[in-house]
Amino acid sequence: MDFRGAFKSNNLKFNIMNTNIHDYIVKTEQKEWQPLIEKGIHYEGIFVKSLKFDPEKNRSTTILLKFEPGASYPYHNHPAGEELFVMEGDAIIAGAHLGKGDYLYTPPNFKHSVKSENGCILFFMIPEEVEIL
Repeated sequence: MDFRGAFKSNNLKFNIMNTNIHDYIVKTEQKEWQPLIEKGIHYEGIFVKSLKFDPEKNRSTTILLKFEPGASYPYHNHPAGEELFVMEGDAIIAGAHLGKGDYLYTPPNFKHSVKSENGCILFFMIPEEVEIL
């Protein structure tokens, strides 16, 4: 029997974990890149693939971003920090040059912009929504 979701007993809530591994796998090569549009703003030359969507936050918390050559993301704040990994290409973040294989952790309330002269693909874990400044 497959129990998905939650049930209540004696005023306690129990979550039953889905144990079907296939429900947790994202085949990124089978997903299309989508233009990055946040709060109605289209960021030219930046595309996204959602890897993990959080229904409680109504947003993706783990994503891939693809920057075309010359694309940039404006100065912003990360209220809960972020983690990123450069999968391809290179990017400039807060004046630091990051290349393929580089990892960056930014602590909560770290502010910066992102630019890629040559294009790149970045893996991001962003626990809370960014604030454009």
